[in-house]
Amino acid sequence: MASAPLRDEVDYVAETVTRSVKILVAGNFGVGKTTFVCGVSEIRPLRTEETITEASIGVDDMAGLGTKVSTTVALDFGRITLNPQLALYLFGTPGQERFAPLWEELARGALGALVLVDTRRIEKADDVLSALEQRGIPYAVAVNEFEGFRRYPLEEVREALDLEPETPVVALDARYRDQGLRALITLAEYLFRRQEAAIS
Repeated sequence: MASAPLRDEVDYVAETVTRSVKILVAGNFGVGKTTFVCGVSEIRPLRTEETITEASIGVDDMAGLGTKVSTTVALDFGRITLNPQLALYLFGTPGQERFAPLWEELARGALGALVLVDTRRIEKADDVLSALEQRGIPYAVAVNEFEGFRRYPLEEVREALDLEPETPVVALDARYRDQGLRALITLAEYLFRRQEAAIS
């Protein structure tokens, strides 16, 4: 499997940054959230992954996940400076239902969310979308197109998820930074349009 090219890590927030925003990176178990956060973060990402053990049998739905051997048990954390004035703090949520209590704290103060979706298990996205809607957190959807699997038109994905017409839907490969950045820019533009509409 190809990986994103290495890049220099940045530890500091640039002096030009005047606004920071908390963004959730959400999605069901095994959809690629850790890969996404690690791929786009300009700092060394915080990861809380543990090896999947026999204790997961009958608890976590491993169908369609192939050789997945680890899982996020608390959160992934990264940062990306989108432009000289704006930094996004990314909080990757755990995907299993048993970690749902963590959502309350992770969601607190979030301006929006990028929801990663796997079309091989698209029905698993419903609970994540419902959780965000219940908390009033606006979101964009990013279809993580896994190599070697069928790809669907984005309008079909929109229809399958019963999304509102204004909800952005993009396709990406979570391993590649440029694609991840485009998805985050799409989300940021959507969130700021919503804010401007609310003010006017």
